[in-house]
Amino acid sequence: MDVPHNRRGSFLAAVRGREMLIVERAGSTCRCIPCVRLAFVPTPYMLAPAVSAPDAPATAVHVDLDLVRRYNQPGPRYTSYPTAPHFSDDVTDDAFGRALADGSPDTPLSLYVHLPFCRSLCYYCGCHMKVTHRPEVIDRYLGYVKREMELAAERLHADRRVVQLHWGGGTPSYLTPDQIVDLMDHTRSVFSVDADAEISLEADPRGLTEEHVAAAAGAGFNRISYGVQDVDPKVQEAIHRVQPTELVEKAVRWARTHGFTSINLDLVYGLPHQTAETFSATIDTVMDFAPERIALFSYAHVPSLKKHQRLIPEEALPEPDEKLRIFKMATERLTGEAGYRFIGMDHFARPDDELAVALDTGNLHRNFQGYSTRAGADVVAFGVSGISQLDGAYTQNIKGLPAYYDRIDEGRLATYRGYEVTQEDRIRRFVIMSLMCDSQVVKTDVEDRFGIDFDAMFADALVALRPMVDDDIVTLTDEAVVVEPEGRLFIRNAAMTFDAYLQASKKRPLYSKTV
Repeated sequence: MDVPHNRRGSFLAAVRGREMLIVERAGSTCRCIPCVRLAFVPTPYMLAPAVSAPDAPATAVHVDLDLVRRYNQPGPRYTSYPTAPHFSDDVTDDAFGRALADGSPDTPLSLYVHLPFCRSLCYYCGCHMKVTHRPEVIDRYLGYVKREMELAAERLHADRRVVQLHWGGGTPSYLTPDQIVDLMDHTRSVFSVDADAEISLEADPRGLTEEHVAAAAGAGFNRISYGVQDVDPKVQEAIHRVQPTELVEKAVRWARTHGFTSINLDLVYGLPHQTAETFSATIDTVMDFAPERIALFSYAHVPSLKKHQRLIPEEALPEPDEKLRIFKMATERLTGEAGYRFIGMDHFARPDDELAVALDTGNLHRNFQGYSTRAGADVVAFGVSGISQLDGAYTQNIKGLPAYYDRIDEGRLATYRGYEVTQEDRIRRFVIMSLMCDSQVVKTDVEDRFGIDFDAMFADALVALRPMVDDDIVTLTDEAVVVEPEGRLFIRNAAMTFDAYLQASKKRPLYSKTV
């Protein structure tokens, strides 16, 4: 939103009548959960500096399982609006090219590179990936990604700056150290990358060497995300991802040694053989490592879509209530004794991390990579399956390697489907993203920006929100829609009431559950 911080604080104090809210910022997902800086207790694995602010209030999030059971239903993650199931193959590479050319030179860029290759298959994986042990396959792919970058840059205004760059997969760290440096050098030769750009990659501790980490740091990467999932050997064997904790310890230490400013650890709950008690040991280990960020993902078992998930014995999966107990335990421990901020959805961050700062200053943003610190940037994606996110259009790249190569050989962008945004989409997107990032929508912000009557346009949504109001997790006033602290776990449910496509559809696409 474009609301000044002091106006937001005053507004919430008036609406909520809680003086503490003036101290805290009012433009984020955990707007009403003030910040605490925890003094971490040193352990054998303590690899991050401790922070402290003893006078700050607690950040602990209480998880009410009765509410979770009531609202835990399938729904979009709102990394975009409209969401990906509404993309159409009517949107071609020509439309993408026009959207690139029409972009304002003042709008910064966020680049995403999809590197789909892995050494082995993890049975729980839902990503677009390909197992290969042939170096020439990776070499060839990288050549085409470089050419795709050049094709996109030809259509972009030369003055556009890159403020964010992310490598996802697959396993980006499957590249050799030389390939990491070479691909980044090429990216910098094609685009203008800011000196203070946020540059991150995903990495697998298995097969990782210190040379990989040093090469990434030398190439300018400053953030790294490691997949941990679970430290229990029984769980690891069941998901075909055996990863001794010592590997993670080394990976974290290398990242600290080579100057990475932020480390994220991915966890997954709902995997086979997990219980609240066993996963608590994983939380212990992760707290010892003290990463700046933690992602706590819910495993979605969809063997009808991901056939390799049939290799996971369904009888070993935790029962629904046990899975919720795992979620409750992990969330309450991370935000309680560990002192992490609940950013929203499945993201947690230390109070001094840039993501928490963005939350506090009203600069939190959401795109196809999740929550982001760089608001207002157009996302341009490269590689198979990559999704670009411009103001006027979303586009997705071809998923198959042969067809991707053919398209680039023709000198064309690799788009195979997308969506061109309407004015109504822009209005609803603003409302939904305000909820997802700010936990509130100030009605006059929407009315002044788009020239509409909020209550008239969203009358149905305001009615649909009544059950959440009755449960004291949403507050409706003449001025705003506000998600209460207890309702932040159900932010997707609140956003769904403003989704015109979801409400109009008789048969909803397959979505993950909201909690």
